[in-house]
Amino acid sequence: MNNKPKPLKRFGQNYLTDKNTINKIVTEFNPSEEDIVLEIGPGTGSLTSLLYDKVKKYTAVEIDTRVIEELKAKFPSVEIINNDILDIDLKAVSPNKIRVIGNIPYNITSPIIFKLIENRTLVNDVMLMVQYEVAKRITTTQRGTKDYGILAVLVNYFAETKLCFKISPNVFYPKPKVFSAIVHLRFRELGNEIVDDKLLIQTVKAAFGNRRKTLKNSLSNSIFAQVNFESLSFLLTKRAEELEISDFIKLASLIKKQSS
Repeated sequence: MNNKPKPLKRFGQNYLTDKNTINKIVTEFNPSEEDIVLEIGPGTGSLTSLLYDKVKKYTAVEIDTRVIEELKAKFPSVEIINNDILDIDLKAVSPNKIRVIGNIPYNITSPIIFKLIENRTLVNDVMLMVQYEVAKRITTTQRGTKDYGILAVLVNYFAETKLCFKISPNVFYPKPKVFSAIVHLRFRELGNEIVDDKLLIQTVKAAFGNRRKTLKNSLSNSIFAQVNFESLSFLLTKRAEELEISDFIKLASLIKKQSS
């Protein structure tokens, strides 16, 4: 480990060191020579080294300035961007659809996923390493469970989700206190959406605003307090975790109708 920079807590860094796990991730990603790939957080390049020469174009976004020169020296054909992924304009990466992969900082998992959702027309699929508990919240479609919440509803609306495999803390340096997992998201070609992305996201967040309370209470304490939901009164006595994705679309459609 001595030749690697010390992982920084402020960047949520945990370097993946186990070759078997790295190979397993690459196999699941299944790169092809026509792919345009964006890697989030390459670190010292353990994933990059097995992927960059298998695809058409490879871009890596890394916030840690300490590893930039080494990455550029090791991978001269890779475009290295020294920046925060949340500040990157994905349109500038490629005019064609990209594939995204990364061992991301766990403390900004949700912002990264929402950024990718907002840019989903530019993205074919996403494979991320996340905290195992978050992976369950991303991929579940089982209503009424503690994992079924904002992430579950929104990610499963916009994408097909798969929890690929669980990863032990023992394959990282330093060893994290939590288990990790690989999730694979393939964005849907939705088309003719009844509501826009932003309104649906706001609706789902408002509905889960007071998770233990009924939908009526949650919505009355949200930005939609003035909306008359009486035509959907059959939903208002339920909690958000009891609703299907189609129910959230009904709520958002009503909000749109009353706002127009």
